[in-house]
Amino acid sequence: MNIVLQHIAPFVTCKHQPLINFRDSLTIDPFIPPRRKDKVVIVMGATGTGKSRLSIDLAKQFSAEVVNSDKMQIYEGLDIVTNKVTDKETCGIPHHLLSIIDPNEVFTATDFCQRASKAVDSIISKGQLPIIAGGSNSYIKALVNDDIEFKSRYECCFLWIDVNLKILQRFVSERVDKMVKEGLVDEAREFFNPDGDYTSGIRRAIGVPEMHQYFINENNKMINEDTRDKMLQIAIENIKVNTCKLACCQRQNILRLESQLEWKINRLDATEAFEKKDGEAHQAWNRIVYERSTQIVRHFRGEELLNIPPPPPPSSSTSFLHKVATMTH
Repeated sequence: MNIVLQHIAPFVTCKHQPLINFRDSLTIDPFIPPRRKDKVVIVMGATGTGKSRLSIDLAKQFSAEVVNSDKMQIYEGLDIVTNKVTDKETCGIPHHLLSIIDPNEVFTATDFCQRASKAVDSIISKGQLPIIAGGSNSYIKALVNDDIEFKSRYECCFLWIDVNLKILQRFVSERVDKMVKEGLVDEAREFFNPDGDYTSGIRRAIGVPEMHQYFINENNKMINEDTRDKMLQIAIENIKVNTCKLACCQRQNILRLESQLEWKINRLDATEAFEKKDGEAHQAWNRIVYERSTQIVRHFRGEELLNIPPPPPPSSSTSFLHKVATMTH
């Protein structure tokens, strides 16, 4: 009996899944995990709430550098009017996008995204943590939500310093008086426009348009000194009112970003620190703002899993009100 043996193909097992083929001869191994996003911290808040102080305190503890996101502080000039941090106040922490644009140049949210992305790339390439800080929420939205490349590369931790508006308004009023003593009027005079055009560049900054009527009449010999003094006081009061309006709008914008874009924003209520004075204010700030934000950032960076001990609170040789007044906008 003849037995016919049929040829049976051997069973072949594959140790590896085939590569997925794409156009242009690109291949991607499906077992390669997606690239982990780099970490970025964003400090938000209304004008005067202490964004600069917190960003510098955090930068000292987490080996970080700060990227400014205040649309007026990006311009050269008006250091007092825009309340920029001084070299001494930065405590040696590198700051990016401060005083880099000509005062008369138009600078858009798109421009900010390009500059900020480069700054963040540079900071990360040095192994540092980027901290973006500023009150221009439209810039932050454009970068974090609208810039597709930034969204794909970075994971963001949002810290929102919030202060009761009535308490903040009182503080902002005191801060404007301090800025006037430091030279706000003379500084604003340099950008006085007799035609009254304050619609572009750094001339939009609160503190410049409000002084227009006073500057027009300060050398008018037909107006007596008492009248000029009253006009100056009106201008200063308008600066205070408009700054308070700005603070209210900034707070509303943050709430809108949180609800509409569903951002997980960590709110830090600093009201208690603003209600107290001197040493008590500093202790309250460390407890309810600095220490809590430090815990949030440590968790965001995964440091708790590595059993890295938390840093001690920063010391202060100056009063809380003075430090925040000279380091926030």
